[in-house]
Amino acid sequence: MSVTKAIILARGLGTRMRKQADGAQLSAEQQAAANAGTKGLIDVGRPFLDYILSALADVGVTDVCLVIGPEHNAFRDYYSSLDLRRVRIHYAIQEEPLGTADAVVAAREFQGEDRALVLNSDNYYPPASLASLVACPGSAVVGFEREAMATDSNIAPERITAFSVIDVEGEGADARLRRIVEKPDEATLAAMADAPVSMNCWLFTAAIQAECARVTPSPRGELELIDAVMALREKEPIRVVRSAHGVLDMSNQDDIPAVAKALADVEVSL
Repeated sequence: MSVTKAIILARGLGTRMRKQADGAQLSAEQQAAANAGTKGLIDVGRPFLDYILSALADVGVTDVCLVIGPEHNAFRDYYSSLDLRRVRIHYAIQEEPLGTADAVVAAREFQGEDRALVLNSDNYYPPASLASLVACPGSAVVGFEREAMATDSNIAPERITAFSVIDVEGEGADARLRRIVEKPDEATLAAMADAPVSMNCWLFTAAIQAECARVTPSPRGELELIDAVMALREKEPIRVVRSAHGVLDMSNQDDIPAVAKALADVEVSL
């Protein structure tokens, strides 16, 4: 069955984006959106989230749920003003920023019994990677090759080494997630030299909702999606789709000019 739903986690506080960057040359509109922490609405030719939505529409997604805070009226105001022909926008309210598992639970009614993509709102994932993901049966995650991330993204190599890596068992169509290693140290990276990077580009069956609802606070005090993923893995396989493409990241104000340049020739159709 085709995948027509996506959940985009847009509730984050945007703490890093609010931090002033000395070298970033931003317009007044970009600065205002950055200061508000609404990364998806930062203008990089048009709002960043538009590019994500267009890429999703390209792979057959017709309904997108934005998980936002109760104060995030700017998303509603903007998308209600557009004549959307390819995607329908839905909203789920995460009352407090309790973590990514809680954000997914906020979209439980939207997901229903269907499979759905779960994505960050501050990453632009290549349509080719999304197409490979939605072609998978069951649940799956995209594993991005570290070399491609270093050459085809706007992310500095030292930042990439801090990203979570995917411990994969099996190869090709039989590749499965064994575990996610967060913030790997140098020894771990050396031992897992071929392990791809996780950029939180997921496809889940509806079973993820029950696992997210059961998650307890992590040592960081958050309800984390990764804990739900590991519980889900005990009950059903989670396939790993390797991608030799980079991902654009909008975490910091320094990222804005580079992302705008990378997306300059990308056509958006909503």
